[in-house]
Amino acid sequence: MFSFQHDALLVDDREDLIAVLKMRFGSIPGEMIEDIYSINEADTLQRLILSAANAASLNVFLEDFNTGRDSFRLLGEGFNPLRDIVEGSERFNGKEQE
Repeated sequence: MFSFQHDALLVDDREDLIAVLKMRFGSIPGEMIEDIYSINEADTLQRLILSAANAASLNVFLEDFNTGRDSFRLLGEGFNPLRDIVEGSERFNGKEQE
């Protein structure tokens, strides 16, 4: 792939990550936007987009964001975007709570 095509895809992924974060969690600090724009690996950006879309809270996302570029651990209830809604209901994981 030509460099300008790769660079354009990185810009798109960065903007997608920022958009998902803003949709899910509201405004985000300028420092975080700068950190996102310093990422030059498409795989890392795509992983962070998945993390932002599935993190139950901004704190869960920030924990993943700060663990390093090679991390990939979207596991557990921290990455259930409906966690807080489901925990407040009478049913959890399809079963009646006791």
